[in-house]
Parts: sequence; C-alpha cells; structure tokens
Amino acid sequence: MLYLDHAATTPMRPGVWEVMEPFAWNSFGNSSGSHGTARRAKNALEEARERAAELLGARPHEIVFTSGGTEADNLAVAGAALAGDGRGGVVASAVEHEAILESARFVERLGCPVTIVGVDQWGLVDPDAISAAVDGRTAVVSVMTANNETGVIEPIAKLADAARAANPAVAVHTDAVQAFISEEVTVDLLRVDMLSLAAHKFGGPRGVGLLYVRDGVRLEPVLHGGGQELGRRSGTHNVMGAVGMATAMEATVADRVRFRETVANAREDFEARIKETFADIQINAPRDARLVQHTHVRIPDVRNETALVKFDQVGIAASAASACQSGAATVSHVLTAMGMPPDHARQCLRFSFGWPTEVEDGASAAALVVKALEGFR
Repeated sequence: MLYLDHAATTPMRPGVWEVMEPFAWNSFGNSSGSHGTARRAKNALEEARERAAELLGARPHEIVFTSGGTEADNLAVAGAALAGDGRGGVVASAVEHEAILESARFVERLGCPVTIVGVDQWGLVDPDAISAAVDGRTAVVSVMTANNETGVIEPIAKLADAARAANPAVAVHTDAVQAFISEEVTVDLLRVDMLSLAAHKFGGPRGVGLLYVRDGVRLEPVLHGGGQELGRRSGTHNVMGAVGMATAMEATVADRVRFRETVANAREDFEARIKETFADIQINAPRDARLVQHTHVRIPDVRNETALVKFDQVGIAASAASACQSGAATVSHVLTAMGMPPDHARQCLRFSFGWPTEVEDGASAAALVVKALEGFR
C-alpha cells in the first residue's frame, strides 16, 4: 500500500518507540507520586515539557500536555470563553476543525456569543473580517495555521494583530496540528497566545498532544479532578506519550529542510503526471499558500467515494476529507465555506505525503491513480 493519508495520521518515526518503552515497564510510575518510581516518571515528564517548550519558543510552565489535538482545541476555546465569572465571546473561522467549531457551539449554548467568520474561495481568512468580528466581549479568536483538508496556510500573525487591534485583551489561538511537520511554528513568529499540536501528525504516538498557553491567559479547565497541569488539565499524566511527543518534535524540526524538499518534489511530480491524464483537474489551494505535503483536488465526473474504493484496490491510501469526516454522508464544511457546490465537493480528494515519502513516490502515486480511474470517466 502506498500511503498518502499522512494528514490523518502518520507512522511513528524511528527511535520514538524506543524512548517510550521504558515507561511501560521499568519507569511506569504515576508522575504525581513521591516515591522513586514516581519521581523517575515525573523527571521524564518535566524534561519532555522543557524540550517541547524550547522548540516552540515557550517556557516549560506554558505547556499543557493533553490527550491530543481535539482536547487541546477544546481547552483553548471553551477554557478561554468560560474563564472567570463571565461568558466571553468566541470568534473562529468557518473552516476550522470540528474540535474548534463544536467547542464554539457548546459554549454558545451556555450563553457565550459566537461569531463564525467566512473565507474566500481558497479558504483564506481576511484580517479585516477578524477585526470586524472582535468586540469588547470577545475572549478568544481561533484560526488554524493550515487547513487539515486543503492545506491552505492562513496569515496567522496578521490575523492576530487584527484581533488585538480590535480588543487588546483577546487571546489568540491557532490549531497548528497540520502545519508543524513542514512549517516553522513558534509562538512568537505566529504571535499567538495559545497553540495546539497532536503528536501523531508528525511521527509521534497517538493519544497525546499539547496546548501552549501564554503566561497570564486564564482558562477554565474542561477536565476536572486532581488539578494536574497547574490546575488546567486534570488526569494521570501520559508520561510515555509526552516523552515520545517531545522526541518526535525534535526529529521533525531537524528533518524539516529535507522534508520540504523531498515532499515538494514528490508532490509536484504527482500533480504534473495526473494532469497529463486529467487535464481538467482542479487544485483547491493557491500555489503560494499551501502546505508542501497536501494535494487537494477535484477530478470532475468522479465521485470521491467510488475513487477511494478503486484506489484501495490498486494499493493507494487517500481520503475524501478530514479523517473525522471520512465515510460521512455530509459534504465537507470546509469546501462549503469556500463556496463549492455540493456536487463538486463530492468529487474532491485529499492526497497527503509524509515523513517516509521518497521523491519517486510522486510518480508511483500518479501511476496508481491513473490505473484506478483509467476509463472510469
């Protein structure tokens, strides 16, 4: 199987499991305990926190380990909106991950004002639209660094500046889950107050993520219990997951230059070759503002559900939307927000390359796509 669904999840990078395994056996202690076994786990957890913080340009106490990107997004949106005595407002883009949009709908039911900002035909958010949506009640603005379906990269720093110009007290959050593997992601570069990551998107283990929370940002926890993570997220720490995530983050940053070159060449070859067969193919992202690892295309007259079945038969893994929507009967909310008609949206496919990708995979993938759809139209 030629795996081109890395936007959904990735295999672990070499060396990640090896650093995790001791915490399943010899150093299995609960990091909240006081005996030697617990202290070894605690020391490893705090070392992982320091390593992750350094890579993001943050301080260790600003890192909250979570169960993944979804929990990190929930904590950022609901936590900021419900902090304190009031009900703060939420501003988010229409193309956010469901973890953001569903969190916004949840706090709206609790009385928080919510504004969903539209996008242009490429899925890009206008800073002026953010500025117009933010008011004195807004507690948090959330726009993802890069879209999980199309790979479109948002101008996060400009959006953050626009939000703060309208309300200096607002907290700006970005979901950088898809972007981290290929883009430089630091909190000062993006000028954000909160940032979400998920380890399994860049070669780390599933079930662990983090939320960067700038010092001074108030959050109401969404998980209540023993008060771990400085009271921001209760629950027994996933020490082995945190260690694996920090290791995968370091490997990702060290590998970015190679990754961008190799994957960009593979993707360009892939797109050029499938265009030779499908001249009317439509790429749903601007060339100068998308992740190097994403190809999101519309092949007219080919339903994506049928195409995916045929791809699986010839040995290529792809998807029709985000992993959260695969198999769903509804049309992608991202494509709808971009103004794409439902019948066109049902002809869209996502191919996402990853860290194991080799340059020749582009040609191999194109050949399999052509073989799967040859004569189909």
